[in-house]
Amino acid sequence: MIRARVIGAGACLPSNVVTNDDLAKKMDTSDEWIQGRTGIKQRRIALPGEKTSDLALGAARAALTDAGIDAGELDMIICATTTPDESFPATATIVQARLGMAHGAAFDVQAVCSGFIYGMAVADSLIRTGAARTILLIGAETMSRLLDWEDRTTCVLFGDGAGAVVLQAHIGLGTNADQGILNTRLFSDGRLHDMLYTDGGVSSTQTVGKLKMQGKEVFKHAVTNIAAAIAASAAASNIPLSEIDWFVPHQANQRILDGTAKKLSIDPAKVISTVALHGNTSAASVPLALVTAIKDGRIKRGNLVLLEAMGGGFTWGAALLRW
Repeated sequence: MIRARVIGAGACLPSNVVTNDDLAKKMDTSDEWIQGRTGIKQRRIALPGEKTSDLALGAARAALTDAGIDAGELDMIICATTTPDESFPATATIVQARLGMAHGAAFDVQAVCSGFIYGMAVADSLIRTGAARTILLIGAETMSRLLDWEDRTTCVLFGDGAGAVVLQAHIGLGTNADQGILNTRLFSDGRLHDMLYTDGGVSSTQTVGKLKMQGKEVFKHAVTNIAAAIAASAAASNIPLSEIDWFVPHQANQRILDGTAKKLSIDPAKVISTVALHGNTSAASVPLALVTAIKDGRIKRGNLVLLEAMGGGFTWGAALLRW
């Protein structure tokens, strides 16, 4: 059967590093307060004029280089983002043009922090059905543009960045030993809208709006929903959680990562965490963490890797793949 295999991965971060101490100079907060509640030490913040498409392009080029192919070999580009350059066109088409790609298709996916997982499910389906052979999947965000910098409970949590993977059709035997995506599982519950949203938009206020969050409620649902998604994905391939080599979660809060691992009795040493350095980069967080663990040698070919995320909407999901 056809599997969608990752053949390359790359990342791009703004050069501007903002530490907790930097924030403490501007608002009533401290490094101790932020780290104690979130595990975050610093984040990258896009400079004035630095757009989501700039970060997406950097990650795309890095992923293509890692894959050893050029844009001419791509069939599609999918960009997961909740912070597009413009209301339209899709940020993916901007990346397409800047890569010099004048063929195929490019479009965005919007599922907030779950966007990369949703994009992976879409890419996997397109490759499995033969609609595409090679797809560039990007998660890119400038979340700093949505923040209320006077709200210390939310603005300290987020950062900017981008990560990308190149997925390509690969013939497998249809077993769990195949390289590539084994399954994806997607979920949402629109009734939970008020727990995490922006208070503006094109058709409501004609403004961008600012991020609003009920932190305690989000935490509670995050641990429950993420754990359920992980269990559903593992069960779909009949693989015990103990056999999964690495878990690459959405990097929202270290307490959420720890709580989910505890709930499922997962060895914390198997959970990739980059939240201390990047903060919550929404749809970019999973690929950024993935690239970090690839580059430092933790994730190796043949490993079972489970990706998961939860975001506003609420949306949540997981993807299980053999590297």
